[in-house]
Amino acid sequence: MSAVLTVDSISRAFGGVYAVRDVGLTVAAGETRGVIGPNGAGKSTLFNLISGHLAADHGTIRYRPNGEERRIDRLSAHARARLGIAIVFQSARLFHGMTALENVMVGAHARTRHGFLAAALRLPRHRREEAGIKADALAALDRVGLRDWAGRPADALPLGQQRSLQLARALCAQPHLLLLDEPASGLRAGEREALAQLIESLRADGLTMMLIEHDVTFVSRLADRVSVLDLGRLIAEGTPEQVRADASVVAAYLGRETTGAAGWEATG
Repeated sequence: MSAVLTVDSISRAFGGVYAVRDVGLTVAAGETRGVIGPNGAGKSTLFNLISGHLAADHGTIRYRPNGEERRIDRLSAHARARLGIAIVFQSARLFHGMTALENVMVGAHARTRHGFLAAALRLPRHRREEAGIKADALAALDRVGLRDWAGRPADALPLGQQRSLQLARALCAQPHLLLLDEPASGLRAGEREALAQLIESLRADGLTMMLIEHDVTFVSRLADRVSVLDLGRLIAEGTPEQVRADASVVAAYLGRETTGAAGWEATG
């Protein structure tokens, strides 16, 4: 399978301390890649480097969504979004004062073709585009089980539904690569199961995804391959079964987590 994403020796430091150091990985088309590691391992920093919300100190990122590879590590987050990279952040980020539907429609901004003038003049081509975006947003809400919330204020949604709303917004962008930063954090058991089933359905559709999670069992269920970070470095990579049996991975978790061996079993 061809590579959608190739990260080569990417690094980022804050105040002289590396959050990500010389990390390299390749994600194949249609793959779901899990990214795990203890707190402070650099997982979210890696995602922000891929999405463009942080600039790398050095290293390269190459992206190949439709057969044509290009270097993207010097592009803005908006430019990368236009190329089909979408991210769902760990904390719910909503546009307050807007409905759930309007929040999801914002996700399509990176793929709109008509500018401010067409919108201001309500030209026919803008109205057609807006109608298409609304239909896509409703379909995305339906996909995550929030169709009935379309006209309600986004602020009124419980935490689990707010996470789902963020995912719907990302899906409305029609991404080629979807980055999910701890999407199950804080969710109840039923919400986690619904999320897992949704990710499985997206995987079946062939969407390429990267997933950060602390729950190794959750990742093992969903990921084709897993990359493990510790103190900013990539320490292991392989299938979920290979990673769970890797001594360096077990040592990273048990050496820095206060839960001990029982905690490793509970989370993975």
